Amino acid sequence: MTAPLLKLDRIAKRYPPTVQSGERLRAFWQLLWRGRSSGGTPVLEDISLEVLPGESLAIIGANGAGKSTLLKIITGVLAPSSGEMTQRGNIAALLELGAGFDPEYTGLDNLRFNAAFLGLSPEQVEERQDDILAFADIGDSIHEPVKHYSSGMVVRLGFAVVASVRPDLLITDEVLAVGDESFQKKCIRWIEGYLADGGTMLMVSHNMYQVQKLCRHALWLDGGRVALYGDVFEVTQSYLAWHERKDARETHTPRNSQAPYRMLSLGLDGVSGGQHAVPLGGPLEVNLSLGAPDGRPPVALVGIVRADGTPVYGVATDHDDFEAEPDGAGEYRVSLRFPALPLLPGAYAIRAHAMDPEGLRIHDTLESEFTVTGQARELGLIRIEHEWHRR
Repeated sequence: MTAPLLKLDRIAKRYPPTVQSGERLRAFWQLLWRGRSSGGTPVLEDISLEVLPGESLAIIGANGAGKSTLLKIITGVLAPSSGEMTQRGNIAALLELGAGFDPEYTGLDNLRFNAAFLGLSPEQVEERQDDILAFADIGDSIHEPVKHYSSGMVVRLGFAVVASVRPDLLITDEVLAVGDESFQKKCIRWIEGYLADGGTMLMVSHNMYQVQKLCRHALWLDGGRVALYGDVFEVTQSYLAWHERKDARETHTPRNSQAPYRMLSLGLDGVSGGQHAVPLGGPLEVNLSLGAPDGRPPVALVGIVRADGTPVYGVATDHDDFEAEPDGAGEYRVSLRFPALPLLPGAYAIRAHAMDPEGLRIHDTLESEFTVTGQARELGLIRIEHEWHRR
């Protein structure tokens, strides 16, 4: 079995309480005598993962989830409070590009210093220098002190140096969000080539499109803990759905308990409640039960919305001249079937509305969430049939 390049086993990180002077002194003596301090603020808890050769893993999560702290532990900037970490092979980090440059020295001097720091011999530096300069593409400025560089030039030179090393494990933290568009494209092409040649990457990003494009697996951190770990499409879709549902909860409208026309029940594919999943392009049946106070059939309006409330589609019974009939208990039961749902993977909800028989006013609403599963990199909400042709 292939040994992992990086393995974390139950890693945790706590910052000691240091608000008051007494707490700082206590934490200082605990660190001196025991090598660790008790109490404090938990930042990471029980993080376990493996990165195998040839694998590409993304770490995602909201701001404050612990991503940067985890990277600092992996790169040796911070020590974990507990747990074990093992590494092997040559590791290079694209974190704060150019952070180690000396502003008083020229770009060429800094190129040589940093390449040597990353493990290249003087002969290797000399051999690869032209390629590094071509990748950085900063012209004669390479002979100027770095303090005269723009931030974009520093990033170009920093990436070019790290790219020349071609490490066993590449670690990057939002580095593709810096620099101009042409340089970002150049970086992505290099990373794609690096991965295609068997390279291994650990990536932190808020850009789910880049994550799905470059990585095969993902780890979602939430509040310093692992929320989900696995296939990149499954993890990123769950993460985006969580964000959308969070936005939807902030705008939730309570039901009208006094409505004359009522939604009595709402089910998806014959099941009420629970986490319902529909495969990409699969069928979905919406089962409704409505109530009316006067024996007149209410109009049923069914809407599909993204989990954050963005409307996708809506249709009512009176649009298609369909009229519900009461069952023996006086309820109006109808079903709406979508034979091949064209929604792209993500989190959605069915909103079912009971309207008056004239179809003029919404009286009551029920909602049921569902998830569309599958692998797709198209953008937007729906999949539209299409064909590519050469001209």
